[in-house]
Amino acid sequence: MKKILVIGGSRYFGKHLVTLERDAGNEVTVLNRGSTAPPRGVGHLVADREDEAGLRAALGERTFDVVFDQVCYTPGQAETARRVFAGRTGRYVMTSTMEVHDPAPPTPGARAYAEGKRRAEDVLGAEPAFGLVAVRAAHVLGGGRAEFTGRLAHYVERVRAGIPVVVHKAPYPTSFVHHHEIARFLRWAGERDFTGPVNAASHGELDVLGLSGAVAERVGRAPRLRTVAAGSEASPFSFDRAYAMDNGRAAALGFRFRRLEDWLPEAIGETAEVIGR
Repeated sequence: MKKILVIGGSRYFGKHLVTLERDAGNEVTVLNRGSTAPPRGVGHLVADREDEAGLRAALGERTFDVVFDQVCYTPGQAETARRVFAGRTGRYVMTSTMEVHDPAPPTPGARAYAEGKRRAEDVLGAEPAFGLVAVRAAHVLGGGRAEFTGRLAHYVERVRAGIPVVVHKAPYPTSFVHHHEIARFLRWAGERDFTGPVNAASHGELDVLGLSGAVAERVGRAPRLRTVAAGSEASPFSFDRAYAMDNGRAAALGFRFRRLEDWLPEAIGETAEVIGR
């Protein structure tokens, strides 16, 4: 039995990660600010991760085999985590994002988010305080109401209502991963001994036209499209430059990804069912 700490882990695939670790027989603790109680059979620590003294007090003398950090967004948060968890864990798995070096669309908010994640990766990996893995996740879909970003719902709502989906004239494909698959990947990464950044994406790429078509097939109505030029604002997942990611390192290390085409219709169906209620 391993001792696992999940920082965050209150919703979506982080919550699924917690239950995966618990069901595997591990001793799991969730650390958050107290807004959400963890699932049954999971320990709970309440602290603000940016309050170093409070974080140390909440942790006490606890040590962990693996720490999963679901909510590290800034270099300041990473610096605090590095100081606090040095000597407390041998392995640290940070959930990062495919946008770290190339946010799209490159809005000020997206740039700030990507820069924060990238610098947080750099801080945590600067010196060998622990073995660091930065899991750069593709666009996460599935889960119906649990998929809180609303990006897939954007397509289901528009296609069903006959509202145009705004797409670039020559859209490029991007990468996706199912919410259960990214949780499984995170747990798998915690059990291995490799370090460094690693991409997590299902096999297969899809552009906005293919996504609109997949939604149309599920809801039974042809999509309406409105085309805009490169550089213009468009619907989520419409990209005017190459925006897919390579999962080759993870696959070579032994993780078996699913194919996008095998789970996307079900994810669309879950979202359509929630919207239809």
